[in-house]
Amino acid sequence: MRFTSLLMVALAVIAVGAGPVPVTQEKPNPLDATVKRFLDQHRYSWRDMNVPDADGQALYDLVVKNNCKRALEIGTSTGHSGIYIAWALSKTGGKLITIDIDEGRHLEAVGHFKEAGVAAFVDARLADAHDLVPKLEGPFDFVFIDADKEWYTNYAVAVLPKLTVGGLMTAHNVSQYGGRRQMTGGYSEWVRSQSNLETSFIAGVMVSRKTK
Repeated sequence: MRFTSLLMVALAVIAVGAGPVPVTQEKPNPLDATVKRFLDQHRYSWRDMNVPDADGQALYDLVVKNNCKRALEIGTSTGHSGIYIAWALSKTGGKLITIDIDEGRHLEAVGHFKEAGVAAFVDARLADAHDLVPKLEGPFDFVFIDADKEWYTNYAVAVLPKLTVGGLMTAHNVSQYGGRRQMTGGYSEWVRSQSNLETSFIAGVMVSRKTK
């Protein structure tokens, strides 16, 4: 387990090895204009626990560069991060399962996915992630955790066995130094204790690659 500079993050993310095969060059598709227009129109309207644009772009880049195809998002909110992930999956031929417990957020997110043009790449589920995540079969090669902070470690324990070797487990709002600041259920400390996770930070996202 080690924490590296941003340069080392980039190298680790695109390293060739077991698991997802990196994409060397991103190919534009007709969906790009639709998604970009939607994101531009809604740039200043995201609230209710959504990620900022820089973090959404980081998620997009991770999915595309690592050719991820089976993605799981725990905590949909109203869909900002899910749009970035689904947009990236449109390039790799993958699909996103995203979960939220709140019906209002879920319905708003579904509407946003349709408006952004990425609905075909999203399986949006209204459910309690505490119950559903352990039941999901997997495998997954990309996981984004951004739900109830005190449950982060429990989510990670449930999904790590289902994460492919070379796959990425990412989490939002986690302190690089651990401790009580973000109240993420000891997630940072738990990740540090796992010998099969190599972890770094990019933008506001903690990125852990499964090495074995």
